Amino acid sequence: MCRNTALSPNSLLAIWWAACLLVFAGPSLAADSDAEKGLAIAVESDHRDTGFSDSTVNLTMLLNLSETEEISREMRQMILEVDDDGDKSIMVFDRPRDLKGTAILTFTHKVGNDDQWLYLPALKRVKRISSADKSGPFMGSEFAYEDLASQEVEKYSYKYMGDDTHDDELCFMVERIPVDKKSGYTRQVTWIDQSEYRLRRVDYYDRKGDLLKTMNLTGYQLYLEHYWRPDEMLMTNHQTGKSTILRFNNYQFLVGLTGNDFSRGALSRIR
Repeated sequence: MCRNTALSPNSLLAIWWAACLLVFAGPSLAADSDAEKGLAIAVESDHRDTGFSDSTVNLTMLLNLSETEEISREMRQMILEVDDDGDKSIMVFDRPRDLKGTAILTFTHKVGNDDQWLYLPALKRVKRISSADKSGPFMGSEFAYEDLASQEVEKYSYKYMGDDTHDDELCFMVERIPVDKKSGYTRQVTWIDQSEYRLRRVDYYDRKGDLLKTMNLTGYQLYLEHYWRPDEMLMTNHQTGKSTILRFNNYQFLVGLTGNDFSRGALSRIR
């Protein structure tokens, strides 16, 4: 199936701007300031993941509540790229039985608050998640609702912090500050590998400025000869000692999803 993956004028302008900032000298970048360099890295990382159109994936969520207690959940996720805005996504629970059919719909926006709705089959109703609640835990996991939204460039300000090695990969360290004052994080420190501009690690700092969580992304594989996707995300809460693992399998691209598949009404029809 052929898809039109032409970039919008705004996207082309962002890429042209980033190209003006990017001057490669081996693995390093040259720019007028650490803020410009951090932004340039973020724009390049985003550009390399643009154009996949739509995708689906199966997930296993493992909640490690203690050394002896672990909860397993099975889910599906669908994602749709949107021109000139953030991605749309739906995540649906298949197991355990008491969660089957529970679904979350997310409309990510480049500017302004994201929109999220939660469908609860037991109540047969769709509940809107307020922006004040998006920092809360997603279904008892260590992932917050805001972590499920696509990480659009415009949602942060940036600062290049230097180079570092993570899992034997040379990475850029880039600090990003959420623009949204209602975010549950005051800052995030990211590790982006210099070979393919893939996100490898994120340190999340809470509203007091203390280290809250770390997410590690591993097992990247290449799809359609262009798009890198991780096999696993591990979110560790340093303040509680709990962690959550997301394992991904059976990525599918260009499956023919449309905007009609990502409506509030579609939440209650998903099986």
